[in-house]
Amino acid sequence: MSDSWFSKSPKEWLSADAWESLDDLRNQFKRNVDMRMKRGDVRAAILRLLLESPMHGYQIISEIQTRSGGVWKPSAGSVYPALQLLVDEGLISSHENDGRRTYTLTDAGRDVAEAESATTAPWETGTDRQDRFSIPSGPRSELAKSGIKLARAAAEVARRGSTDQIAEAAKVIDEATSKLLAMLPHN
Repeated sequence: MSDSWFSKSPKEWLSADAWESLDDLRNQFKRNVDMRMKRGDVRAAILRLLLESPMHGYQIISEIQTRSGGVWKPSAGSVYPALQLLVDEGLISSHENDGRRTYTLTDAGRDVAEAESATTAPWETGTDRQDRFSIPSGPRSELAKSGIKLARAAAEVARRGSTDQIAEAAKVIDEATSKLLAMLPHN
């Protein structure tokens, strides 16, 4: 088994082109994770989420991270002050629920959130965000784009799927991984 590609380091079993493709994909994810959202994006995201249902702060952070496919995870230091400002503006109210502060839209907040819901959600890739999420063109870009789509789809299944659906999704990804690795020479 010592000659198997499993016992080799990634640089040993990947061809130079494949290694470069993976490196491109890693760099794309790194750029996305390192990006900073605009100040108003946290506010808009909170309003959009509370339009769906009341939530506590950690749920809001978690939902934004999930819906962005892991690209954007706002800090508590940006979410909680934004929540307080929205309370001060009269757009949301807060109440204690099972030891957690839960936030709900007021009527005025619902009007603002509904008006803003016609625009692209801050966690989605819209035309105004295309540059932040763009992948350089070239022979590896389609693979990188597909990898990002897969990661987003997996995050969506993890967020909304049942236990059985999550298990099935893991099998699909494992099968895809095996098929991808089978394309490479096993020297």
